[in-house]
Amino acid sequence: MHAPDGFLTGPTAIATGVMSAGAIAASLKASRPELDDDRIPLAGVTAAFVFAAQMVNFPVAAGTSGHLLGGALAAVLLGPSLGLLVVAVVVIVQAIGFADGGLTALGYNVLNMAVVTALGGWAVFRGLRRVLPATATGVSLAAGVAAAASVVLSSMAFSLQWLFGASAAVPFDRVFTAMAGVHALIGVGEGLITAGVIAAVLAVRPDLVRGADGIDRAAGPAKLPRARFVLAAVAASLVVATVVAQFAVGDPDGLERVAEDTGFIEAAEDHAFGSSIFADYATAGVASETVSLAIAGIVGTLVTLAVGTGLLLLVRDRRRGTSADAERAPSA
Repeated sequence: MHAPDGFLTGPTAIATGVMSAGAIAASLKASRPELDDDRIPLAGVTAAFVFAAQMVNFPVAAGTSGHLLGGALAAVLLGPSLGLLVVAVVVIVQAIGFADGGLTALGYNVLNMAVVTALGGWAVFRGLRRVLPATATGVSLAAGVAAAASVVLSSMAFSLQWLFGASAAVPFDRVFTAMAGVHALIGVGEGLITAGVIAAVLAVRPDLVRGADGIDRAAGPAKLPRARFVLAAVAASLVVATVVAQFAVGDPDGLERVAEDTGFIEAAEDHAFGSSIFADYATAGVASETVSLAIAGIVGTLVTLAVGTGLLLLVRDRRRGTSADAERAPSA
């Protein structure tokens, strides 16, 4: 779903950019009360894991691959506002540091990959929580189904944007059908990964899963201290980025496959940072593909961790400063 520059027209890119900026601003405001010593480290490592997991393309059909989007996963772990922010950070880091997703396409990439998946996935998840058992298994199952649905919702969002901002003479119904079909398959992989990660976190730190409110295990004792949990999560993210990513398939992802099959792939423009040191998750000047990918994965994972954590610390400190100023202000 990382669209390059040129897939949609300029006015559509601007409109989606305004929408994405508004969603990020609203999420920053909504998430401020939640930024405590547990939530900020979890948000940072969630961003790092999503970055690493998105490096792993898995096969979904002949000649087509998919990868985790992570919006529903982040929303279930952190809540919809923080989940949206986490994936937005990932998408922005990928576009600027790794030439993955166009710069002028940031508006619709953030909208489709972060806003739609986090908010849409959360809505589906909460609906399923009402009908599924209030157990760890029920939460994990709801998260998996919501994650699968979020991928299809994301593909539908791009299709709707195509209706208003098509860069080529390809009918909307053809793009919509192709996008929804291939991303329904990708959603199966997204759902399995999401359900597995949520189940794993519930097993060791159920108190950290925002979507697990109301189940017995959410009130149980933590099996891992916070610091050890964060370190383990960072280590797992680095393993995914350096080892698991080596087995990623090279086939086009869902959006690229649809663009090739329907004929608008030629609208793609070269990335402004296409010759940067880590473009396409390869390290310039490193001959070994294995080492090159591993270095890029390590750098990307740690940078995303730092940016995500740093942003939320700034938001928290600004809130505390504002509150302190209000308390010191003399009453009228």
